[in-house]
Amino acid sequence: MIMKENKIIAEFMGYETYEGVDKVCINLTENNGFSSDWGHVPTKYHTSWDWLISVANEIIKSRDEQNADWDLTDLKYALCTTNIEWVYKAVVEFINQYNK
Repeated sequence: MIMKENKIIAEFMGYETYEGVDKVCINLTENNGFSSDWGHVPTKYHTSWDWLISVANEIIKSRDEQNADWDLTDLKYALCTTNIEWVYKAVVEFINQYNK
């Protein structure tokens, strides 16, 4: 389940993904101007605040830029708890709704 969810998040963030044996990786050489030395990197959205908070920030930023009426109540509540599992679940749920 985590592999599927990390893939959904990575694709929302605009990354090209590929699935390994037990992980989803992103190709950082084709996004955000990262050095080509980075290559394919396993996703860490479910374990790293650095990775996950950038997604939450992108969701909020996108809503503001698009002047969209997205309900971010669950995401904001999860962020206030500072519980990474809750934030991860709120991000995945938002992206699933967004993709519909």
